[in-house]
Amino acid sequence: MMQALFIEFSEIGLPANSMVFQKFLPSPFLKEFIREYRVVHFAFDNNAIIPYKAYPPRPEHCLCFFPRGTEVVEFAESKKKICNLKTVVIGQQTEVTNRYPGPDFLLFLVIFRPGALFRFTAIPSTEFTNCYIDAENVFSPHKLKETNEKLAEGPNYRAMVHIVEAFLVKQATRNKKELHQIDLVTDLSFGLKKNLNMEWLAKESCLSLRQYERKFTERMGVSPKYFNKVVRFENAFRLKNKLPHLDWLTIALECGYYDYQHLVKDYKDLTLQTPTNFHLLDLSSPERTFGEADPF
Repeated sequence: MMQALFIEFSEIGLPANSMVFQKFLPSPFLKEFIREYRVVHFAFDNNAIIPYKAYPPRPEHCLCFFPRGTEVVEFAESKKKICNLKTVVIGQQTEVTNRYPGPDFLLFLVIFRPGALFRFTAIPSTEFTNCYIDAENVFSPHKLKETNEKLAEGPNYRAMVHIVEAFLVKQATRNKKELHQIDLVTDLSFGLKKNLNMEWLAKESCLSLRQYERKFTERMGVSPKYFNKVVRFENAFRLKNKLPHLDWLTIALECGYYDYQHLVKDYKDLTLQTPTNFHLLDLSSPERTFGEADPF
């Protein structure tokens, strides 16, 4: 019988047909740059038919380490396909990506705070939008390979956090751009149930509306209007996963939509599916094999 496991293993080794999801907070020094770390670990029988996972756009930039296995990524609309990358930078996505993991799949995910990837690299975030980029083209290939090798040998998931933080601290101490008020204001967007007024956001960022839109796009890779739509969509998506018995109208109103049709419009814009159809697709994701919904 397949199992979902949420405990800390003394060694990173899973029995076949089991899964681990874990989340960790960053150290105080890195809280300014990192929102959280996520560990996803699947172990399937070698003969198992492993389902893919459809990832909708999410309001985040990520750095991914694959200490074990890799994934094949196919963009649902453009049909471009990428595979066999051991470290990846993921910018703001504007379409669904279908992810195909291997039988022994271990992913360590770094979720940046708004603007942090731009601060680390000084590369306009539009260069990362809708991309799945080999991180060796962005950060030191030697340091990334060294970090990934240490992760593969790490005794447990907590130790993996310390290994990745050693890499990130070096990036943070030489970050190329300063923290801007817009980064702090953008961070307020997460989890809010109401839509924030663009003029208010610009004012709180100490910018004119035009300056705010330009600087936001540079640091986040998309317009503030689009980003806020993705935040609102993700709140609805997560609420449905957490409370599947809720009807769509209740979810729409709870997450700041005017009505059900407003929710449907965002789902179709971001996933090309109705809310019901996209969640039916999500029911065939790898974690559903273990009887669990994605907690992230």
